[in-house]
Amino acid sequence: MSEKVLVIGAAKSGVAVAKLLHRHGYDVTITDMSKIEAKEELEALGMSVWENGHPDTLKNEEWAFVVKNPGIKYTVPFVKYFVDHKIKILTEVEIGYRYAKKFHYGAVTGTNGKTTITTMLYEMLQHNKKAIVAGNIGWPLSELAYEYEDEEKDVALELSNFQLLGIETFAPTVSVVCNLAPDHLDYMPSVESYYASKMRIYENCKADDWFLRNVDDPTVMEYAQNIPCTMIDFSLTRQDVDLYRKDGKVYLKDEMLFEEKEFKIVGDYNLSNAMVASCMAYKLGVSIENIRKTIREFQPVEHRLEYIGEKNGVRFYNDSKATNTHAVTAALSSFEKNIILLAGGHDKGISFDDLKQFDERVKYCVAFGETKEKFKEIFQHVITQETMKEALDEAIRLSQAGDVILLSPACSSYDQFPNYEVRGRMFKDMVHKYLDKM
Repeated sequence: MSEKVLVIGAAKSGVAVAKLLHRHGYDVTITDMSKIEAKEELEALGMSVWENGHPDTLKNEEWAFVVKNPGIKYTVPFVKYFVDHKIKILTEVEIGYRYAKKFHYGAVTGTNGKTTITTMLYEMLQHNKKAIVAGNIGWPLSELAYEYEDEEKDVALELSNFQLLGIETFAPTVSVVCNLAPDHLDYMPSVESYYASKMRIYENCKADDWFLRNVDDPTVMEYAQNIPCTMIDFSLTRQDVDLYRKDGKVYLKDEMLFEEKEFKIVGDYNLSNAMVASCMAYKLGVSIENIRKTIREFQPVEHRLEYIGEKNGVRFYNDSKATNTHAVTAALSSFEKNIILLAGGHDKGISFDDLKQFDERVKYCVAFGETKEKFKEIFQHVITQETMKEALDEAIRLSQAGDVILLSPACSSYDQFPNYEVRGRMFKDMVHKYLDKM
């Protein structure tokens, strides 16, 4: 008789993992609080499908394990029941990993910079003609495992700590925790548990796998312990490490990966991202020539300090992906002065005190959304508005030639927008309308 598995959450990743498990002989039940678009397809395969709520009867079944959408909190009563009864809870990344035996992984986690590193790594891996991108960007890993299960693939994989909480055997060829700063305190019980969850990325690795350790980040150094694989230390400021810069060039030990002048994107943190991506690509077999080609051609990731345009000497940047203070710090460090900062959004329980150091650079902070009043404690010159549109209008009214208007919210978007992408695109649309006016 087939073992029974419960999938909680029927978004794209839930449907993909349900189909993958079904193919491998499991008796799959899937449930979601909302309508399930793929219900007919899943039922036709023989699965039990429960939509518009999780029936209590599912608690009485004998499950081999549960696969939970990483966005659903463990404290949700239906999920907490399985936690309390010590039923194994996995994420779809673990299931995809188990069945795609020929995939080779470059796995990226950390608080900020994940998407830039993963995107750059993917572009480098594409030179070898067998690259895919998965996780937080691209496709669910289980969907790609379902499609390419018997093929050899190089995977650029961005992982959140939510996904890492549900792994058991996952072991990447090369991995990194690019940095750590407080985040997701609305999901995790403590900042310490958030940091510790990131370190699961290397726990199953073997001696010849690589883990890239950021020696410039004291929190990474504190938490990156008991590493079972080869450690590659990297730094922007030191040269007594494995991956470093010297005389305008980036080296992996004695191998020159690329020249800094080839990389056109501003900010030291972006150079660090390029160093990491290049080292990971090197480990996964990309040639130095193709690494350098990608470095020369790489364009900024959407919503990450993305230049939109200029009018009347005022430049506009979209940094909607900056959903915590660590990311905003990186953005504010990229401009010396005359910043009109648009910030605010959903309150994740994070202190904004880190931003006080930039008070002299921030000409005005125009704060909006749920957290708008909190910025009055951070900057001297704060104006509050309800919506991002009102904040942008106010910023334009206040601006003079030489100013930078920067959307870098320090908060998630969920008070007024479904996600940071929608927030960023709406901001760009509003700016473009202003730029196009005669």
